[in-house]
Amino acid sequence: MKGEIGVKRQHKKETISHLLYRLVMMTIGATLAAVSIELFLVPNEIIDGGVIGISLILDRILPNYAWLNFATLVVLLNTPFMYFGYKQIGKTFMLSSLYSIVMLAVMERLFHHVSPFTTDSILATVFGGAILGAGVGLVIRHGGSLDGTEILGILMTKKLPFSVGEFVMFTNIFIFTWAAFVFGPKQAMYSVLTYYIAFKTIDTVIQGLDETKAVLIVSDRYEGVSDAILNRLGRGTTKLMGKGGYTDEQKEVIYAVVTRLEVTKLKSIVYEIDENAFITIMNTQEVRGAKFKSAIH
Repeated sequence: MKGEIGVKRQHKKETISHLLYRLVMMTIGATLAAVSIELFLVPNEIIDGGVIGISLILDRILPNYAWLNFATLVVLLNTPFMYFGYKQIGKTFMLSSLYSIVMLAVMERLFHHVSPFTTDSILATVFGGAILGAGVGLVIRHGGSLDGTEILGILMTKKLPFSVGEFVMFTNIFIFTWAAFVFGPKQAMYSVLTYYIAFKTIDTVIQGLDETKAVLIVSDRYEGVSDAILNRLGRGTTKLMGKGGYTDEQKEVIYAVVTRLEVTKLKSIVYEIDENAFITIMNTQEVRGAKFKSAIH
């Protein structure tokens, strides 16, 4: 113990195989985003929010120089944010994001002269938003980013009375209002729908398709409840020590994670054993380990 004092602990280095896997997945994500932008959104004058949206607007209104295009703009506008990302989150995030953004620019140029998949604004909104969200979500899930807006939000909210989410929302309101003047109100409304669809798809890709719930159960019959959850539902439990705020008595709190479809059955099991049990059910972002999927039904 004494010898560890003052010793700087280092993060475990990433293996080559895992790095290559991340690069492949980020490349796929950037490619999907480029497909959405060039084959769905741009031909229909629809944009996304954030830096991608700003780049698309500037690409439309700036002089038509060969070097000044969406690919160049998205790299240039994101570069300052990558620097701040390095300061706030770390070198790995910055390098991963920079790689993803460069790949987005490269892929966008490759698809630039390909005929659009559709010229129907509704189809472009739905499928373009979903494909864009899938691409951005893959990049985020594997350690990168295609948009520096949230990094700016992290910096600005330290000095402003807003959350990061509120800052991003206000920024996008400005972007979509700007789009209404450039592309017209109708296309701006399609852009808002595209952003919403992309946002929901990003959540799905990051969290996974298997929606899970974390459950906290306070019961005087915790042993029976815990055994029933294990034997009848096939889910392991963890017992946490707690103390009643009113009675100041020691209580054991049962913690379990179940799928969305198992919530009703779990409540039935618990209330069958203890009708006075207190249950709290919370959404979870991701569940790994302990062979979670091998449950009894």
